[in-house]
Amino acid sequence: MFLLALLVVRGLPALLGLRANGTRPTLALGLLQATSLPFIVAATQIGVVLGKLSSVTAAALVCAGLLSVLIFPLLALGLLRRSEPAPAPAAPAPAVTQPVPEPHLM
Repeated sequence: MFLLALLVVRGLPALLGLRANGTRPTLALGLLQATSLPFIVAATQIGVVLGKLSSVTAAALVCAGLLSVLIFPLLALGLLRRSEPAPAPAAPAPAVTQPVPEPHLM
């Protein structure tokens, strides 16, 4: 549940660039934006210390953040790899010949 919330709250703003970037790059951007762990760890620690958050809820949030760090980048890279065109075979480079200087005898 928290993982889906991360994706919606942090990844949804990427849809603003849908027209400019295209579908797959925008989805990849949303997944990468939703990747978060340090902020979640700090915020849950503060919430627990202030008594506003139970340790169980904090652990669930940190677990969702950890899963976002593990899963979302892999999904984003998979989307980006499928959207890249196959590289065209490279033509052999033409041989460049340098003029050989003539020896000068004195």
